[in-house]
Amino acid sequence: SYLRTEYLENPLGIDVVRPRLSWIVTSDQRNQVQGAYQILVASDSGTLDADSGDLWDTGRVESRDTFHIVYAGAPLEARQPVWWKVRYWNGDGVSSAWSQTATWELGLLKLVAWQGAWIEQPGLAPDTSIPEAAELDALLPASLFRRTFTVDREVTRARLYATARGVYEPRLNGARVGDQVLAPGWTDYNRRIQVQTFDLTEAIQLGENVLGAEVGTGWYAGYVGWKHSCRHYGATPQLLMQLHLDYADGTSEVIASDADWNASTGAVRYSDFIMGEYRDARLEQPGWDAAGFSAKGWTPVRVSNINAVPLVADCSPPVRALEEIEPVSITEVQPGVHIVDLGQNIAGWARLRAAGDAGTRITLRFAEILNPDGSLYITNLRSARATDTYILRGGGVEEVFEPLFSWHGFRYVEVTGYPGPLDGSAIVGRFVGSDTTPAGTFECSDPLVNQLQRNIGWGQRGNFLSVPTDCPQRDERLGWLGDAQVFIGTATGNMDVASFFTKWMRDVTDGQSPDGAFPDVAPRAVDLAGGAPAWADCGVIVPWTMWKTYGDTGIIDEHWSAMERWMDWLERENPDHLWRHDRGKDFGDWLSIGADTPKELIGTAYWAYDARLMAEMADATGRPSDAARYRERFDAVAAAFRTAYMRDDGSIEGDTQTVYCLALHFGLLEEHQRARAAELLVADIASKDGHLSTGFVGVSYLCHVLTNHGYPDVAYQLLHNETFPSWKYSILHGATTIWERWDGWTEDGGFQDPGMNSFNHYSLGSVGEWLRKSVAGIDVTPGSVGYRNIRIQPAIDDSLTWAEGTYDSMCGPIRSRWERDGDTLRLNVTIPANAEAEIVLPLRTHREVLEDGSAVHAELQDGLARLTVGSGDWTFTVR
Repeated sequence: SYLRTEYLENPLGIDVVRPRLSWIVTSDQRNQVQGAYQILVASDSGTLDADSGDLWDTGRVESRDTFHIVYAGAPLEARQPVWWKVRYWNGDGVSSAWSQTATWELGLLKLVAWQGAWIEQPGLAPDTSIPEAAELDALLPASLFRRTFTVDREVTRARLYATARGVYEPRLNGARVGDQVLAPGWTDYNRRIQVQTFDLTEAIQLGENVLGAEVGTGWYAGYVGWKHSCRHYGATPQLLMQLHLDYADGTSEVIASDADWNASTGAVRYSDFIMGEYRDARLEQPGWDAAGFSAKGWTPVRVSNINAVPLVADCSPPVRALEEIEPVSITEVQPGVHIVDLGQNIAGWARLRAAGDAGTRITLRFAEILNPDGSLYITNLRSARATDTYILRGGGVEEVFEPLFSWHGFRYVEVTGYPGPLDGSAIVGRFVGSDTTPAGTFECSDPLVNQLQRNIGWGQRGNFLSVPTDCPQRDERLGWLGDAQVFIGTATGNMDVASFFTKWMRDVTDGQSPDGAFPDVAPRAVDLAGGAPAWADCGVIVPWTMWKTYGDTGIIDEHWSAMERWMDWLERENPDHLWRHDRGKDFGDWLSIGADTPKELIGTAYWAYDARLMAEMADATGRPSDAARYRERFDAVAAAFRTAYMRDDGSIEGDTQTVYCLALHFGLLEEHQRARAAELLVADIASKDGHLSTGFVGVSYLCHVLTNHGYPDVAYQLLHNETFPSWKYSILHGATTIWERWDGWTEDGGFQDPGMNSFNHYSLGSVGEWLRKSVAGIDVTPGSVGYRNIRIQPAIDDSLTWAEGTYDSMCGPIRSRWERDGDTLRLNVTIPANAEAEIVLPLRTHREVLEDGSAVHAELQDGLARLTVGSGDWTFTVR
């Protein structure tokens, strides 16, 4: 079941000519494995239905592999559709039925296949009758593009290949095409541009058709980043489209963007990510995208040739409006001014319904939090206007407004000028983000911890929008590498982010400098620096995590040369194996509290960690000499670390929680030094009245290190703290997402520095990985990848009576639920078919382990009971 091609279900227009195929084996019986498989790939559905694979028939392959099977059939051509299915034999040699049919289809593949050209609207300029557009000259009206064409016979297949330098919404015959928004997504437009493919077969009509699009500035020409930074790639948005029509008589036709298109503007006078949208509905051109429209006054487009920048298939989840959030309250704070509270901090926009006189102006402003007087707190938005304006066209009918090419980070909406009473039927929040499929859950007996998990999830969803942004509200919204690398372990447990990070790692490599330094942000814009410890190391950590989580060696191979350039750069700049030179912006343990971790030490620790991960990845991809070289590099840097930073009493320079977390988690210490380092970590926590002091870097490792070195009780103490600084402190003060800072708001100090104070910033939520792996107990066994070999080892603590986690792995769904009942511990486990699990249970004073009421043999050692099980549902009791 769940057949996927390059992580995607039935993808259209991919550009991988030998894609990887994956599936999941399902069974309601215990101890089921796949002993062999057979894949059929056919050029049409009828051939496949006849159980024939004219493109590829693997025959029976003796293997347990179910993911990343590389297509090795007949060569495929551009635009070719294929159909495939799979069956498997279990360990007893019994064959399954054939799976349901899945498909994939190739795109145009090569630049020479594009017959059209980039088109833009000549003379596009700000509407200076709008004050902010007169001041901010990158606020351009959205361009409307249209082209008519006639169809006089039956169409059997119609595919639209489309993209923009900017953002676009495709239109056909008066209707929107597809349901994604903010396409084509953010890439470095000078390095690669993503193309979307749409199936228009059912939408093409006999007679006159109209193909069109509305195009905005987006990441290409709009405001992105701080201090009114804009036009990072160009000044005027452009459109590129190519519609292929295949007719029943065997002929075909191409309608492409060219000089035959016309352009105009309409109601959207500007629509900008940072500044908001201004729409004057009186300027709409009804029917502009449909047949029968008079395009009088429209102008011919300006045409420019396609250059050498690659046009690549969009391989990541589309951005969509995914959820509607109804208000929990609406308060009229002064006449004509309402504050709408969604009860949840989100990324997206508001949809408004209104009826009134033509020219009525409604203004919507957005904020994450309120001032003490109940007004919007917008100081932390910096230069972001975050304001939408809608002017009614009138006529006595209800009008609906939601932005086309803008989004905000907000919980509260201030609505000014609404005609009549404003109630919940008139406004809703629309959550917008990359449509990553939910992959995991966590829940326990503590409601505040459950709220923490919800905050982590909302923070991830609201910041994963084409790239992993830092925040959705202020004038920034950049793909910071440091934030992503500390959080990716949590991200993979919450959502299926395989294709999301596949795309973004290409942005990371695109941003690598010629000397080998990975950038601070990807795509590389606004902040053009690179090489910062814990940030640039993302270029190694993300591929390694993708491999461990999804069993994906392809991402290692794709980026191996980039990772090697990075490692060579480190060695070249720091021949003594201490990262003393060229640390870029050197962010350190960003936003730590009352602790100052030496930045050189952080860099050296990450350098060693990179070398260790490189060695593991080299082994996994058949590079033994590289593996040996990187193990030597790790040993050299770790030895230099110990010599330079360790003191005779076992303490480490800086003596911060982060210092000890890095040394222990990265394996930098000798065996005899580890216990002392863990003691000093715990002592530092105790000296701070049982509180953490870690910033972005240390927080992701803190609870793991404590748990893995014999102090799970201290990790739980940190989890349950309700006083500052702690995770629960923000929750008790109204947080519905993760804050950027521990002290974003405090009872003593109020709001922190507005120059750096996001209330939706996922980094400090990296504890979510520990909740899944240690509290729920779901992890891979050491040395394993892809959850083929699972370890269920919950860290039981008296502060909870139960905890449960689930994770949809590459092998299938995993579940772990434990609960305490007096002196009895029960553990319910689900292991997917074709996987096995090591179950590790704490014995405490107990000595008996039961499974489904019957005693089972378990290896007893160091207060733990260990046993191995296959797939299925299992219930263990320790008493």
